[in-house]
Amino acid sequence: MPSKILLVDDEPAICNLVKLYFQTEGYLVYTASDAEEAAQMLSHTPDLILLDINMPEVDGLDFCKKVRGHIDCPIIFLTSRVTEQDKITGLRAGGDDYITKPFSLDELTARVEAHLRRENRARHGGDTRMFGDLFIDYAGRCVYCNEQIIPFSKKEFDIIEFLSLNAGQVFDRERIYERLWAYDAEGSSDILKEHIRRIRVKLEKVSDKSYIETVWGCGYKWVS
Repeated sequence: MPSKILLVDDEPAICNLVKLYFQTEGYLVYTASDAEEAAQMLSHTPDLILLDINMPEVDGLDFCKKVRGHIDCPIIFLTSRVTEQDKITGLRAGGDDYITKPFSLDELTARVEAHLRRENRARHGGDTRMFGDLFIDYAGRCVYCNEQIIPFSKKEFDIIEFLSLNAGQVFDRERIYERLWAYDAEGSSDILKEHIRRIRVKLEKVSDKSYIETVWGCGYKWVS
């Protein structure tokens, strides 16, 4: 299976050039132009991230700090900053390497290959996604907000997992109940309403969002 690279850079010319080059070398390449888009791309579980430091809104350093506690793949900074202190700052933010622009594609390829050889380490569990300040580790069955873990029961996490993996889709209570409880439970879908209330209370303690939206007359959907 080809290695997956996530390239995060707000310069289209660089993105197109690097993406095309690595695709011809047999890699799967995903691109993002800012931190928000990059967070969504983490669901592809990249094997390595090429991360520009100078980006609008949230820069590469802050993005790295935010996700480093949840992902184990190597992160190589791409930047025009060249001072020794800049390099130290980048490495302390959680980066594994640093390459300055303009760079040679041969040198970049050599560094990528070296990190992929060394960094065959297990990740925090396969699929992970970010929604605003919320970070969901599906394999680890953990939910974090600003590095703080939020305690959820097994069934509460099941609900979060189902809705967030189908973000934006509306599901009625009966369908969610049948999907998550199947034939193992006695009672009605009213129990789902109480679980969702508890989830919202826990989320609203650490975030200004409840993430689970009620669509009146229809059911529930996950929103970011």
